[in-house]
Amino acid sequence: MRYYIIAGEASGDLHGSNLMKGILKEDPSAEFRFWGGDLMQSMGGTLVKHYRELAFMGFAEVILNLKTILSNIKFCKNDITQFKPDAIIFIDYPGFNMRIAKWAKRNNIPTHYYISPQIWAWKENRIKAIKRDFDKMYVILPFEKDFYENKHNFPVAFVGHPLIDAIKNRTITDTSKFKADNNLSEKPIIALLPGSRKQEISKMLSVMLSVIKDFPDYQFVIAGAPSQEYEFYKQFLNNEQVKFVSNKTYDLLSVATAALVTSGTATLETALFKVPEVVLYKGSWVSYQIAKRILTLKYISLVNLIMDKEVVTELIQDDCNAEKIKRELTKILDSDNRQELLANYNLLEQKLGGEGASDKTAKLIVNALKR
Repeated sequence: MRYYIIAGEASGDLHGSNLMKGILKEDPSAEFRFWGGDLMQSMGGTLVKHYRELAFMGFAEVILNLKTILSNIKFCKNDITQFKPDAIIFIDYPGFNMRIAKWAKRNNIPTHYYISPQIWAWKENRIKAIKRDFDKMYVILPFEKDFYENKHNFPVAFVGHPLIDAIKNRTITDTSKFKADNNLSEKPIIALLPGSRKQEISKMLSVMLSVIKDFPDYQFVIAGAPSQEYEFYKQFLNNEQVKFVSNKTYDLLSVATAALVTSGTATLETALFKVPEVVLYKGSWVSYQIAKRILTLKYISLVNLIMDKEVVTELIQDDCNAEKIKRELTKILDSDNRQELLANYNLLEQKLGGEGASDKTAKLIVNALKR
C-alpha cells in the first residue's frame, strides 16, 4: 500500500522513521512519500520536503512567512493528488497537518493522526476539526485517552510513548570515552537542558548558572541544541566548572547525577533516564501573563501531568531564581529524596505503556486499511 506521511519537526522525523519501520513489518511492499528528515529518509521512499524548510515558530515568524506556508500547503495537496496514497499519516505538527487533513477528508483519503496536538493544554476548540477530519487517532499520553473519549466522545487508541523505544534502542554510552571526548572531569555531572531557541536558552542559562558557586564539587554541563552553533554558547563558558556538549543530550543524561531542565519534552526524557530534575520556566512578563490566561493546567511538566501530582518541583517565573534553584537542587542530590523520586519515575514509565508504540501504531494503521 501507499503511505503519505507528514512530519514537520525533528521529533516527528524520529517518530516517523520508527513508524515506517513498523509499517514495513506489517506491509513489506509499502511505498512511502513523506515530509520529514534524514531519519525517515534512511527508511526508504521519497523525501518531498525536509523539516528544516518548515520550521516557523511564533506568531511573528508565521506572519512573515505566510506566503511560503500557503505555497507549501498548495504544493502538498497537489503532491498527494499525484501520489494517490491509500492513507495519509499525520505526525503532530497541527498548524499545517490539520489544514491538509480537512482537504484530504473532503477528497475521501483515509486520515490517520499519530501524536495528538496538545489541545488539552490550549486551543481545545480544535476538537471539532479533529472529530470531523480524522478517521483514526493514536495518542501517546495516558490521560489523552480519557480526555478524548470521556470528555469529547471521540475514540482514540493509546499506544504508549515512542520516547521509551527511542531511549531503549539507542547505542549505550561508554562513560569514560564520553567524558574524555568532551573534556569532562570525574566530578559528578549536573546536566543543564535550557531549551532550543536562542532567546529561551539565554534566559534559562543565565538563571541555571547562577547557582554553580554553591555546588563546587559538581561540574555543570550544558546540553547544546542541534539547531544552535557552538559560537552562540561560548558566552556561557567563562567558568571552568561549566562544560558543553553539542547534540548529545541522551549521552549526557545517561551519565548525569541531576539536571536542571526547561519545561518541555526534555522533562519527560530526563525522567525516563532516571535522572532527578528540577523543572524551570521563565518567560517575558507579557508572555507569562498571556500563557497564564490561556493554559488551564495544574502543572507545566509532562512528568507531573502524567502522574497527576507533583513528582518533580516546578519553579515558574518569579520562583525561578537562584535561591530556590539552590534549595531544590540540594534536595534532589540528597539520597533519601532521590529514592522517592526514582520510585515515582518507575511508576511513570509503567503509565506510559511500555515499549513498542511505533509497532502498535503501525499494526493498527495497516489493519484499518486492510479492513
